[in-house]
Amino acid sequence: MSADDEAHEVLSWEEFGVAARELAGLVVDDGYAPTVVLAIARGGLPVGGAVAYALDVKNCCVINVEYYLGVDERLEVPMILPPALNLVDLAGERVLIVDDVADTGETVRLVADQLRDRVAAVRTAVLYEKPRSVVACDYVWRRTARWVDFPWSAGGAVARGRVD
Repeated sequence: MSADDEAHEVLSWEEFGVAARELAGLVVDDGYAPTVVLAIARGGLPVGGAVAYALDVKNCCVINVEYYLGVDERLEVPMILPPALNLVDLAGERVLIVDDVADTGETVRLVADQLRDRVAAVRTAVLYEKPRSVVACDYVWRRTARWVDFPWSAGGAVARGRVD
């Protein structure tokens, strides 16, 4: 194993399926019954879909947040991007915010703070949480200090910058 391999944790598609079901199991074991799964785009999209299926929650939505530009390269603060989520539609809902990783935790915190006073309940679920995260997520599949290579982003873009 090279030093670079030791600095990265690699999640395969097969292991992702197991991880998503186990993450959903943590929610069920805790007795939380979300009525909405809110995925943080982009990394939270595959996780949110898989967790929603495992929980049998059909009401899913997405919030777009930009923070990371590359490996350890990010904006000063996370920014919610359009289209904006209509928070009025979530009033009275029990929301489960789902993302792939709480690295600094700033993205999860931003989204949770946007919802906390506007919904009946909000909880957070991530596949990975890092020690430096400013939030302690409610449900975490695995904790690691390493950079995580996810199957949906490890290969890079197929058509970077292509405009048709």
